[in-house]
Amino acid sequence: MDLIFEGLREAIRKIATLDPALREAALRTLQVSGTATLVSLVIGVPAGVALALSRFRGRTFVVSLVNTGMGLPPVVVGLFVMILLWRSGPLGGLGLLYTPTAMIVAQSLIAIPLVTGLSLAAVQALPPRLLLQVRALGATPVQCAGILAREAQLPILAALMAGFGAVVSEVGASLMVGGNIRGSTRVLTTATVLEAGKGNFAGAIALGIVLLALAYSINVVLTRLQQRSRP
Repeated sequence: MDLIFEGLREAIRKIATLDPALREAALRTLQVSGTATLVSLVIGVPAGVALALSRFRGRTFVVSLVNTGMGLPPVVVGLFVMILLWRSGPLGGLGLLYTPTAMIVAQSLIAIPLVTGLSLAAVQALPPRLLLQVRALGATPVQCAGILAREAQLPILAALMAGFGAVVSEVGASLMVGGNIRGSTRVLTTATVLEAGKGNFAGAIALGIVLLALAYSINVVLTRLQQRSRP
């Protein structure tokens, strides 16, 4: 219990004094995870809606890949991105390894299957007659997709929250492709692992508390938006 109270005191002290290292890690966490979540929204929602509305040979295989990706281990994603961006890898010439961009790529690959799969399920859960009614009114395929996505906005926002939660709490892929470099790629999760590895449990608890507070604050905003959208 003493460690927990010490961690709370350390967290309050760091926040009250605007500790530079904490501020830097928190801002980079927002930058990396926020961008990755936005990418997953832009790609995942249209992909999920398109899969829900389309019928083609091999669709079951594609949906199975999406569902498998929802549980993809972050460390596997990190390994894949690391190999791609390694000096001798296919994209090694870009020099992106151990940069925030590499972390965004890895976290986006983690979040996209989640948002896609949950958006697919959200649209499929709508009443089947709704699509028939929309088509009977002469809506184009793009208009159909937009209307159904709007009707399923509550679970789609939940999918967005799930995607953000997956990436903001992720550590394996971020360590592999980011390297936990102070002043460059250190985020709250990797900083917590570093402090715990050094035996500085009070500092690790403080970072963990700040991470939880950050995740809660973002989800409060998304939840308010979701509940405001209720019919």
